[in-house]
Amino acid sequence: MAQNHKQPAKETVEKELTYIQKVWHTVAIVALLVVVILIARVAFNVLLMVLAGTLVSVYFHGLGDMIQRKTKWRRRLCMIISVAGTFIILTVLFWFMGAKISKQITVLSDSLPKTVNTVKEKLSEYPLGNKVLLYLSDDNSDKLFATAKQFFNTSFGVLGNIYVILFLAMFFTANPNLYKDGIIKLIPEDRKELGRCVIDRISMALKGWLKGMMLSMVLVFILIGVGLSIMSIPVALVLALLTGLLKLIPNFGSLAAMIPGVLLALTIGTNTAIIVALIYIVSQTIVSNIVTPLIQKKMIDLPPALTILSQVLMGTLSGVLGIILAVPLLAIVMILVDELYVKKINEGSEVLSTKS
Repeated sequence: MAQNHKQPAKETVEKELTYIQKVWHTVAIVALLVVVILIARVAFNVLLMVLAGTLVSVYFHGLGDMIQRKTKWRRRLCMIISVAGTFIILTVLFWFMGAKISKQITVLSDSLPKTVNTVKEKLSEYPLGNKVLLYLSDDNSDKLFATAKQFFNTSFGVLGNIYVILFLAMFFTANPNLYKDGIIKLIPEDRKELGRCVIDRISMALKGWLKGMMLSMVLVFILIGVGLSIMSIPVALVLALLTGLLKLIPNFGSLAAMIPGVLLALTIGTNTAIIVALIYIVSQTIVSNIVTPLIQKKMIDLPPALTILSQVLMGTLSGVLGIILAVPLLAIVMILVDELYVKKINEGSEVLSTKS
């Protein structure tokens, strides 16, 4: 009887220990998740810079592959030409165009305050314009400027971010297999083939996005530059360059680039402003209809609403760098979800339908 009495007591103690262990395991998991989230939040901008460095490296490799296909030279030599040639071309462009761009930027900065005053005078002539001016004259304008300042703020400063991105791109370009193989080694043995497939698919998507984006920027720069020059708009080169650069920000970039051009055109006349607005709209439409299908061939189809939401979220978290990288980051997430979740569900559904 004594042994039977001791056995339930021992089982009760073991159950209590098991319950306590489960509680501590749960607490440890939650604490670990909180730590990981905090680290990810702090290091999120760093991860974005890694992605930006990867994109620059993808550009160098894409250009190097094209040179190798055309010349049949050794790959290392083609990569050196790709990197060195890019920096030489950029230096030459800034050398020859820098003085003109600097002069036009000075003119733009001097003329914008007068332009804003002229626009205010024109808006005050209409009831709706008076409401807009009243809205901007309140504390709302300070809130808008504060939001914009926070929106375009970056972690280490623009120059610091560019330095880190280029530094990472050089390492990724010099030995990409080192980092690719390092990622593969972290994957279980039975999943390595899937890991290689996912990495190759992500690489193809990033190459497609980068090619399409560069083509869009060049076409927009040419179309806007020619159109504004024909209309005799001041600082047309700077406005075209600004539009091309802001093309990196889908949806919002085009609207932001159009504002200074239309404001300057308003100083000439209302009809001129309407024509300039049409130039921006038509140029963006042409580029979107030509380039967007090319991008979608290389990337998965991204829902427009999801793209905008990702831009807003990334802009809130990381400013302008987050907005620029929102689309490629969304593409990476969509590929991961498709490969690791959707295809598994489809395979399970096919197995069930076969058994039934």
